[in-house]
Amino acid sequence: QAQLVESGGGLVQPGGSLRLSCAASRSISNFAFMGWYRQAPGKQRELVAVITSVGGTNYADSAKGRFTISRDNAKNTVYLQMTRPEPEDTAVYYCHAKEVNGVEYWGQGTQVTVSS
Repeated sequence: QAQLVESGGGLVQPGGSLRLSCAASRSISNFAFMGWYRQAPGKQRELVAVITSVGGTNYADSAKGRFTISRDNAKNTVYLQMTRPEPEDTAVYYCHAKEVNGVEYWGQGTQVTVSS
């Protein structure tokens, strides 16, 4: 079992920056994948970015060049650095982790609102 706790959400102006954190209750070294998803009102949850256990990354087209996912195994934490956010990035952001055996975990979500 593992718990994921997101933090760092809030109100940010377009063109600003924000860093989301996802702290795991145990070592993240055993997670094959960790990532960030988001869900805007009236829309389906979608992948934003994912990072593998060896540091490989993949991004949604909307996040490429603006967002950066990283992980700190020593702190059991995954980050999402958001730069140049746009109003369309407003959503609840969820942390996700998947073990090698396929077991998945979700955080409770953190609200990000991009507005001037």
